[in-house]
Amino acid sequence: MRIRHAAVTDAAGIAKVHVDSWRTTYEGLVPADFLAAMSYEVYENRWRYRLQNKAVRYAMFVAEEADGRIVGFADGGPERTGDAEFRGELYALYLLKTSQRKGIGTQLFHAIAAHLIAQGYGSMLIWVLKANPSRSFYEALGGVKRREATIEVGGSMVEEAGYGWSDLNGWMSGHAARLRTDDV
Repeated sequence: MRIRHAAVTDAAGIAKVHVDSWRTTYEGLVPADFLAAMSYEVYENRWRYRLQNKAVRYAMFVAEEADGRIVGFADGGPERTGDAEFRGELYALYLLKTSQRKGIGTQLFHAIAAHLIAQGYGSMLIWVLKANPSRSFYEALGGVKRREATIEVGGSMVEEAGYGWSDLNGWMSGHAARLRTDDV
């Protein structure tokens, strides 16, 4: 397993992870017709555009198997709403179901945290659906529930929880020794 910066040529693999992970993770949490309508082609085009036109402080990392197959990704950059407490944001972290609970998500999280620190962001926020059982992943990594919001997904309103890390440098000091990341 290798964690590396994403390239434009990874867009199809990223789209597959995005769509498949939404369908397995959010089944029963968001409208079924929304999940069924998710298109690999649409998401491939979105990710290709984002990777071709990335903002200055934005980064995306992929988890790549030895055979070149992408099994996960994470992206992040500046916090998008102007939050006074959290300057950086983990926008997304998705893994194929078969790649979960193997430490890959933690490696992707570490890669984004390291990027945010290098960009001068000492704190980070991520938004997670409150009903998502994977919230415990962020809690296990020291995230503290600090925000709540309601958003619209597929025509339905869903509750989100914002998990924050006020001291990314401190988090890295405590966790970096246990992580293995290549090409970060």
